[in-house]
Amino acid sequence: MTIKDIQEEIIDEFSMFDDWDERYQYVIDLGKTLPLAEEQYKTDENIIKGCQSRVWLHAEEKGGKVFFTADSDAILTKGIIAILIRVFSGQEPKDILEADTEFIDEIGLKEHLSPTRANGLVSMVKQIKMYALAFSAKN
Repeated sequence: MTIKDIQEEIIDEFSMFDDWDERYQYVIDLGKTLPLAEEQYKTDENIIKGCQSRVWLHAEEKGGKVFFTADSDAILTKGIIAILIRVFSGQEPKDILEADTEFIDEIGLKEHLSPTRANGLVSMVKQIKMYALAFSAKN
């Protein structure tokens, strides 16, 4: 599945909910499905800077694709990183780098987060793209 396909799928899922309480609950539920980062990756170097809560993001490359695992100490943040991992994990570095993140605005996520959580979301996307850049430079 392409990044765009996954983003469209997420937009469709969010459109099923009538209000933001339901959407928040959905984000929290997505966080519960997140494949967790192993304890060995919960290090200071894997913490995303700029997030209100602690978020660890680990990336590795297999077969020319980047795979992410993450964890957070906050349930809503865990859901947010779960959405991003769903979109970007298992994709080629160049596709991650070229992808836009307008789907975040389309589902209204950023505007319904506190300013510090919205900044954290931007930091998460930046870190994902930095990993992609590092893997593409390595190849």
